[in-house]
Amino acid sequence: MSVTVTFPRYDDRGRAFVTWRPVEVKIAVKPPQAGAALNVRVSARSAAGGGRLAFATSLTHAGAASVDLSLPASGSAVSVWVGGAFPAASAAFGDVTVEVRDRTSNALLASHPTMVRVRKNADRLTTAERDRFLRAMAVLNGAGNGRFRDFRDMHVSGPPDREAHGGTGFLPWHRIYLLDLERELQAIDGEVSLPYWRFDQAAPNVFTRQFMGVSGPQDRVQFTPTNPLRGWVAGALPGVERGPGVGPQTVPLVRTEQQTLALGGSPVADFTPFASMQGNPHGRAHMAHLSGVITDPGTAPQDPLFFLLHCNVDRLWAKWQWAFRRHDPGAARAYAMSATLPGHRIGDRLWPWGGPLQAPRPTTAPGGQLNTSPMTDAPGLSPRIRDTIDYLGTVAPAHLGFAYDDVPFQLVGANP
Repeated sequence: MSVTVTFPRYDDRGRAFVTWRPVEVKIAVKPPQAGAALNVRVSARSAAGGGRLAFATSLTHAGAASVDLSLPASGSAVSVWVGGAFPAASAAFGDVTVEVRDRTSNALLASHPTMVRVRKNADRLTTAERDRFLRAMAVLNGAGNGRFRDFRDMHVSGPPDREAHGGTGFLPWHRIYLLDLERELQAIDGEVSLPYWRFDQAAPNVFTRQFMGVSGPQDRVQFTPTNPLRGWVAGALPGVERGPGVGPQTVPLVRTEQQTLALGGSPVADFTPFASMQGNPHGRAHMAHLSGVITDPGTAPQDPLFFLLHCNVDRLWAKWQWAFRRHDPGAARAYAMSATLPGHRIGDRLWPWGGPLQAPRPTTAPGGQLNTSPMTDAPGLSPRIRDTIDYLGTVAPAHLGFAYDDVPFQLVGANP
């Protein structure tokens, strides 16, 4: 008698990934047998320093280390919900494995590797995690000839700038922008997630020649000979231009995380005042570098550090959403429902992935529709602002397939 473990989705290499948000996994006896049901225990085996899993028989944020099931001999599948056990994320695919064992004999009947893939603090990445990310970014850049050009051209001055900045759509727009890029990176290396630069703390492991580089003469960023970013081309000149304002021990003069999370008020917690974080800490984190492409919205994505900075901005929004239960796109305080700017209204489709290509909005769409993911159908090819809010699927079944290492999944209605 054998047992099968089937995740709902796989990438093109047959790998399944999870975040803190559980997914429904099917377990069954195959081929069908005559006789009584098979009593099994489903649990996980983790490598040292690897991810951990939680299990339940229904969607919950309160899974356990194991769950007991009775598998019909007929072969009918039984559901178990499997997600990462917060905060134990993976470092590599296969560092955690689902195991199905006979409840009586403890014999191993089936196993299935996976990865608890979440976005992590860039300063705490392992060397392997860091280098996988850098290699994927370099491939995407293609020494100036790769798909990265579309991401550069999405975030430029003029009408595109009005889509991404200056209104309450700033956070939703950049959430999809990051997701689009992350999905491109994961098509190159499925084990990669975008890391974040926590700019209210010193980041000695980020501002090194091995990672994001260090500013040198004429603001030219210096990398080690083996750093994949050494061949980066995104602007008029090869390389990265960044000022000397932030070094390994620098703590930029920005709002702290605690101060940022308080911007929306408490206990009211309204999105509109929270969105003022577009100025501080976000804008100040850009300007902390004093000079270079990252200090100008029209050129900022030419510096790879931009994506780590904005990943932290999105993490702060995600943490605010979790702290104050602001995941329901129909709730008055989850977004600025009174927004009137085109591209910033709750039902507007976000450019360049959708929306009308006519003035006053941009008339061209670099990159086109949103990259798909083998892990989820959400938020669709042409997402609306409302599709960005419940990113973990706490209100509706759809989720966007990403999570942060310090922001748990928690169903709406539960206490934080």
